[in-house]
Amino acid sequence: MARVLSDTERIEQSIHKKYRAELWAPFLTAIRQYDLIREGDRIAVCISGGKDSMLMAKMFQMLLKVTEIPFSARYLVMDPGYDEEHRSLILKNLDRLGIEADIRESPIFKITGGTEKSPCYLCARMRRGYLYRYAGELGCNKIALGHHLNDVIETTVMAMFYASQLQGMIPKAASRNFPGMELIRPMYRIREKDIAAFARYHGFTFLRCACPLTNGSAGTDGKRREIKELIAALKKSNPDIESSIFNSLHAVEVDTFPGWKSGGEKHSFTERYPSGRDQ
Repeated sequence: MARVLSDTERIEQSIHKKYRAELWAPFLTAIRQYDLIREGDRIAVCISGGKDSMLMAKMFQMLLKVTEIPFSARYLVMDPGYDEEHRSLILKNLDRLGIEADIRESPIFKITGGTEKSPCYLCARMRRGYLYRYAGELGCNKIALGHHLNDVIETTVMAMFYASQLQGMIPKAASRNFPGMELIRPMYRIREKDIAAFARYHGFTFLRCACPLTNGSAGTDGKRREIKELIAALKKSNPDIESSIFNSLHAVEVDTFPGWKSGGEKHSFTERYPSGRDQ
């Protein structure tokens, strides 16, 4: 008689089998393609309580069982001021996933609650700083964040439409303010719809935004919501629009731009004109 799988085991099995092509394979591809994990790494897997970071944490736990790269992971929840209901939800989901996490507290909600100008931006910046700090205290040299493919393309389009920049979100980055620390994004090639499908399949309720300023909504970033809606509308006539935007970030023709920025310095095509190329 076959042994009955536990809830945690069923979740792991679905990642390996049912969602292998949508979740597990692109997770491994991103790690290999962008060289995100190296021998001896000590990675703080950062869990906000949302669907993206919770799934990422589970896949890190699964990866440690099969990888040939010797590395270690610590699971880090940074509590910016959650109420008891939100904190309990995080603990419940961690228990279902079979993950033990370090929970560190910070006064972020208290601080951002006192500002009217860009509270979401300030919250994000402060969260990043606290995560680096706590990761360092845990002896880690990297933090892993749950940004997915849709975050990548939406950030790119937002920068072009609203900040007059062609700016992307790279899979890994060295910290400017915390020497020796690096940020990695192993969910980089995973689509948000597939993460949502996994959550629905297992009946998960994950944290969205627990900030008291947003009353549980997905945040106050109306511009990102506009971009989501725009891309969804474009998908109706071009189902491959997400892939096209994502792939374009890997095939940038710098020679065709009149200006660009590198290392904080501005450059112009006139610096290397004529290039000998007609357009």
